[in-house]
This record gives sequence, C-alpha cells and structure tokens, in this order.
Amino acid sequence: MAIVKAGLIQVGLKGDTSMSPAEIRDLMIEAHIPLIEEAGRKGVQVLSFQEVCTQPYFCPSQDSKWYAAVERIPDGPTTKLMQEYAKKHSMVIVVPIYEEEKTGIYYNTAAVIDADGRYLGKYRKTHIPQVAGFYEKFFFKPGNSGWPVFETAYCKLGVYICYDRHFPEGWRALALNGAEYIVNPSATVAGLSQYLWELEQPAAAVANGAFIGAINRPGTEGPWNIGRFYGSSYVCNPRGEIIAQASEDKDELVVADMDMDQVREVRNLWQFFRDRRPEMYGDLADTSVA
Repeated sequence: MAIVKAGLIQVGLKGDTSMSPAEIRDLMIEAHIPLIEEAGRKGVQVLSFQEVCTQPYFCPSQDSKWYAAVERIPDGPTTKLMQEYAKKHSMVIVVPIYEEEKTGIYYNTAAVIDADGRYLGKYRKTHIPQVAGFYEKFFFKPGNSGWPVFETAYCKLGVYICYDRHFPEGWRALALNGAEYIVNPSATVAGLSQYLWELEQPAAAVANGAFIGAINRPGTEGPWNIGRFYGSSYVCNPRGEIIAQASEDKDELVVADMDMDQVREVRNLWQFFRDRRPEMYGDLADTSVA
C-alpha cells in the first residue's frame, strides 16, 4: 500500500476589498502560514491552496485596481516564500495566484513546487468564464500551458482550475498524461454550483481513475456579495468516494490519506482507457463546427 498524505487549505478573505492588493496579500499569507505549519506537523506530503489564494475573488467587479495583484512566477514573492515552506516541510505545494507574464498579459495560474523547494512549473487556467458575476475575461487571458503533469517527490500531479472542472476533456488529458492526483483550486458560491460541487469531481475521478482534491474558499466578500463561498474542500478517491472534507464556513486544513495503489486497481478494473475510441472523436476537436 503506497500512501500519500494530501492536504487542502481553505481561507476566507482577510481585511476587506477597500484595501490595496498588496495589503490583502500580506494578510492572506499571514492566515495561511499557521495552516501550512499544521500541515507540516501532520505529515502532509502534497498541499494545495484555493484559487487566487492571496486575494479576494475580485471577478464580480471589472475594476482595474486588481491588476496590481499580479505576481511573476516563479520570481514573485509568494512563490519564493512557498518554496521555503516546501523545503522546510519536505512538502509539495500548489500555489494558485494571479500571474503576470508581462505588463497587460495576466493569467489565473498555479505554481507547483516540489518537496525540496524546487519550482517544477505551472498550469494556467484554460477555460475562462464570462457570465453575470464572473467577469474573468476582464482579468485573465486563457491559459496556454496545455496539460502538464508534474513528477513530484510523491506522485504524478495535475492541476485544473475552478471553471475548468466543467470540461471533461481536460480531466481526461491530464489522466492520459499520467496524473494520479489532480487538484482543482476554486472559488465557487452557493446555489446550483453547490449541488455540482460533490457531483462533477467524483464523477471525473471515476472516469479517469485518479484522486481529486477540490478546494473552495469560505465566507462572503463585499462589496460584490455574489453569494456565499461554501468551503467544503474535499479529497475523493478513484472510486468517486469523498474520503475527507472540510466545513462550509471556516478556515481549515483538510487531510486525507490517498492509497495510490487504487489508481492502478481502478483503471485495471474499468479499462476506460483501453475502451476509448479516439478515432471516433474527431468532431469534438473540429474548430469549424459551431
């Protein structure tokens, strides 16, 4: 039995949205550090934070103030700091932040840091929503990183971010590229989304024979008040079973033991990869089809 201990951290907004992005970043990092230390004490080996973990979910606005929240990866302050904590605790850390590639080109990105503190690479959110209350195209360029799978000290790790989870193609691409554990940092509010929260990711875990870590923030964020972020971060196994879950309404670390032997066991049992018919799927990738 090959056990990997996963950890997910959910944190409500600290300060308020009248503050500068730099001030909020400092408060959010300060709130994360005790939970990172707790993860270290509990032996967490792969730790992930929520979407844009250093800021509010500012996409209900279309306020260019939030462009000041961007950081470079890997040379920005948050990635550099988390490299220190990764090395301190021999822990892989997934750090979702607002990334600046160059002035005016910004992505919703997650940096992946190995257990020795080395920066391994990043995933940029592929699917960018633009619907009422979620004006993400104002802030984020669609990702261009493909479907990277990171060979970490403990597992083959993939990242898919928030709205991406509604698109089954990316889950499958990550699994086919070798991902055994896929994290989905999110910012999602109560309503229809909450029903889907415990439906889509377990279904994706079953379809792809992988563990999935789903991370959401708790609380409300004014002045936008688009709804209540309901936390409920969880890890599910390749059978679609939720094996550990956080509360809906507080800052929390959730820890789960993942038996990585289940990945091979479930894939061998169901043989979904064997029975795929990619030669029949051409229309799915035909960009001429409206």
